[in-house]
Amino acid sequence: MTTHFISTESFESMSFDKLAAADDRGLDALEFGVIGFIRSYVVTHYNAVESASAGLSPSRVIGRHLFEEVAPCMNNFMVAQRFEEEAELDEVVPYVLTLRMRPTPVQLRLLKSSHSETRFLLVERKGNK
Repeated sequence: MTTHFISTESFESMSFDKLAAADDRGLDALEFGVIGFIRSYVVTHYNAVESASAGLSPSRVIGRHLFEEVAPCMNNFMVAQRFEEEAELDEVVPYVLTLRMRPTPVQLRLLKSSHSETRFLLVERKGNK
């Protein structure tokens, strides 16, 4: 049974294990965007902050291929290829989102564990600090 959590964890301090243990309500309580997806890049989690910031409802995103259908602007060596090639990943990447919006500077945090099928992409908009 997965339990939700209300966390004061920051974008930088949030652990992979806490993300993996959280349910949708717990992920929605966070102050930054969270996209969870499985090895085949199908989105399994899409929190409220990311939904509001990107203007995409969870029903439009969950079940879709992250890098082909949801965020093709991240289908590159800086983001998608890192998830493909690295067994363990916890990296913050400065990035500019451009798809369906004005160029928006963000920080991406790429999280992957060899012990889990789920991977996470955290998104912190510069104005959210």
